[in-house]
Amino acid sequence: MNPGKVIEPYRLDENLRLGPTYDPWQPATHFKFPDDHGSLASATLRCVGVGKCRRNEGGVMCPSFRVTREEEHSTRGRAHLLWEMTQGEVIKDHWQNEAVKESLDLCLACKGCKSDCPTGVDVATYKAEFVAHYYETNRRPLNALAFGNIDLWARAASHVPGLVNLTTQLPFLRDLAKLAAGIAVQRRIPAFAPQTFKQWWEKRWRGTGSPTRSGRAKLDSRRDAGATVLLWADTFNNHFLPDTAKAAVEVLEAAGFEVTVPRAHLCCGRPLYDVGMLDRAKSLLLDIMDELLPEIEAGIPIVVLEPSCAAVFRDELTNLFPKDERARALSQQVFLLSEFLEKHAKAFSLPKLARKALIHGHCHHKAIMKMTAEEAVLRRMGIDFTAPAPGCCGMAGAFGFEKEKYEISKAIGELELLPAVRKAPTDWLIVADGFSCREQIAQETDRQALHLAEVLQMALREATESPEGIPLFEAAPQHYPEDAWVRLREAAIQTSMKRAGLAVAGIAGGAALLWALARNR
Repeated sequence: MNPGKVIEPYRLDENLRLGPTYDPWQPATHFKFPDDHGSLASATLRCVGVGKCRRNEGGVMCPSFRVTREEEHSTRGRAHLLWEMTQGEVIKDHWQNEAVKESLDLCLACKGCKSDCPTGVDVATYKAEFVAHYYETNRRPLNALAFGNIDLWARAASHVPGLVNLTTQLPFLRDLAKLAAGIAVQRRIPAFAPQTFKQWWEKRWRGTGSPTRSGRAKLDSRRDAGATVLLWADTFNNHFLPDTAKAAVEVLEAAGFEVTVPRAHLCCGRPLYDVGMLDRAKSLLLDIMDELLPEIEAGIPIVVLEPSCAAVFRDELTNLFPKDERARALSQQVFLLSEFLEKHAKAFSLPKLARKALIHGHCHHKAIMKMTAEEAVLRRMGIDFTAPAPGCCGMAGAFGFEKEKYEISKAIGELELLPAVRKAPTDWLIVADGFSCREQIAQETDRQALHLAEVLQMALREATESPEGIPLFEAAPQHYPEDAWVRLREAAIQTSMKRAGLAVAGIAGGAALLWALARNR
């Protein structure tokens, strides 16, 4: 007879989720939650149990649930656990609760829930906040320090990239490197480029007397601002895939813009959020706002090639510093390359490229910036494209490299993206802007994805030759459109490693000779 509803029904003030005694825990947080009254507790109330996060297909949300099928790995399950944490009745140990930590551990921080959830639950932000406090009293794993501070390691490696690549690419040495960093044995450690983009940029302008040699144009007027664009040299495209940034320079200059690049070592800190290192993340953002103040005040557009880095400026920045006018202005001046071309270079006649393509958007691209501009640019180029994988690639930064998460990472990729890439005809382009997405494709298929900047560069050169003048191969089972770009990159890395190996052998041989001579005296 439906007790409590029809027969002897509950009073109106009984069994309420909040009730008259609702008084949640209100901890101090790094994120300010400006859209939730400045309260994590209020943010966790966003979830009302709709359950859209439990779907099996379509959309970005929620990749981990689609593989494990466990409620604790859904957006709803994680949001409810965090709500219980702020209630303090079931979960009493707050930031130190292992159940909450375990639930969030498989969150890929894809931000899909922020856009796909009808109420805008933002588990990626909640995870970063929780993990930051969890490790205040717990020891942070070594691999978290390694992955979170990749900008520091990459900067150090840029001085001896060949030598570092010897330790991460050669058999046995690479196995030791994976073991030390907690990387799955099935993964390949990305190789550092022999020359970073910023090193190439400085060399390009050295001795030319260009006013941009310092990394800044002369910002004398709004007219100058309109013709100038700052290209953000993110850690991934600076140290691992500099050809992408070089291609962007070529495209932007072809569109009639003067490109500048900051000389200072700046990093948005994207990997830090995944491991909860929010103090350093905030420090890096403050450094950026201080260093780029002239550009911010002049309204200079900033083109960011890596979608996850662009998302930091468009999302985390204003959540951490909602009252900082510089943060608000900077977030509005950051564009992906496609967004910049659509908004600031409409008069530029995009080069045509009569090809078909499979495109895959980074999760942050789809969740925060949307794919509208990217698709518009491809249409203007005459490219016939398809986007068969609305979900996540499964790599998600360091997530897919961790040995404990490799199987989950691969399973997520196998849901949509990886089978689609394998089925793509050999003459199709594979287009993906995200470094993580490109790595997942490269490591789990025999294809390599190109960034939109490289596709535009290909079109500018009429798709007849590579950046170094090497003809592209015709479509064949063993050759793909990206081969000429990829082969040059791999050849440069191999040459750098050989030189480093010869240098090490020479030093070792010299030392042995000196030791032998010393013994004979």
